[in-house]
Amino acid sequence: MANLDWRVRRIGQAVFTVWAVITLTFIFIRVMPGNPLGALRLELIQQGMDPAQVNALIEERLAVDPNKPIPSAYVEYMAGFVQGELGQSTLYGRPVIDVLAEAIPWTVFVLGWAVVISYSMAIVIGATMGYFEGGKFDVFMSGLAVVLGSIPFYVFAILLLIYLSYRGGWFPTGGRYATGTSPGLNLPFIIGVLHHAALPILSYVVVSGLRALGMRGNSIRVLGSDYLRVARLRGLPNMTITTQYVGRNAMLPLYTSFLISVGRMFGGSAVLEEVFTYRGLGFYMLQALRQRDYALLMGAFSLITIAVVIALVIADLTYPLIDPRAGGGSDESY
Repeated sequence: MANLDWRVRRIGQAVFTVWAVITLTFIFIRVMPGNPLGALRLELIQQGMDPAQVNALIEERLAVDPNKPIPSAYVEYMAGFVQGELGQSTLYGRPVIDVLAEAIPWTVFVLGWAVVISYSMAIVIGATMGYFEGGKFDVFMSGLAVVLGSIPFYVFAILLLIYLSYRGGWFPTGGRYATGTSPGLNLPFIIGVLHHAALPILSYVVVSGLRALGMRGNSIRVLGSDYLRVARLRGLPNMTITTQYVGRNAMLPLYTSFLISVGRMFGGSAVLEEVFTYRGLGFYMLQALRQRDYALLMGAFSLITIAVVIALVIADLTYPLIDPRAGGGSDESY
């Protein structure tokens, strides 16, 4: 019963967090100087449109009546939000939900592969470093991990773009797939998608060296366990001990970090997609910010917030399932 109560509280906290962030974002955007509603109204009036028609058009496009006070407009917006009605994008002339639905799969594709590859490499390399602690491989990889982990991913992304795209010409400088190919399950399209996503994925993977150091520390902590002594006495190869004994147990603390990083990367996708002109969720959010597309900006920011919160909730709720020692959030664990 204690575990169930804890899960219910955690889900309740997540729902409250999403509501609070969306509410604050709505208020800040509405009250900040030069807010999108005022900018859109001024632009339409300058084009010679009647003020009454302007208000009607704004309400249609943004799903908000500009004449209503903020509390009433907020209730109206939230009522539409829970029904998936996010208004009309003034920048693209399409429903916001359609723009975001088109962008999300591309962001998930890049981030998904980046996270899986980076953590897989961190687990294998970190476990090997821990098993051969103090050796040449450990010393070299520790130094390399510190150097790479100190470089912001967007800095490395710019370097990759300059040297491998503009100067080397080996990778495209932007886009999601090759022009002239038909989207679908055909080889030219798939190759184009992988070619365009290679550098954004590599930008995340290469600078994730500090995760290997975390795995190394976890591996060192389990090296003195009795089951490892038994494995050595059985004459098992070092690689088998490293991957199946050390790695499997040392990777448990990285599980929460794995899911948290998924949420964080959604927030960082804006910078990465802007660098590579990769039209994903973050790219559209920055475009909406520049053009003051109120509806699209709110929708993109809300989806990123929801993704981060869901990742954190999944990490909290599922970690006790893979490691019973965590206690499942029961009262005895405090």
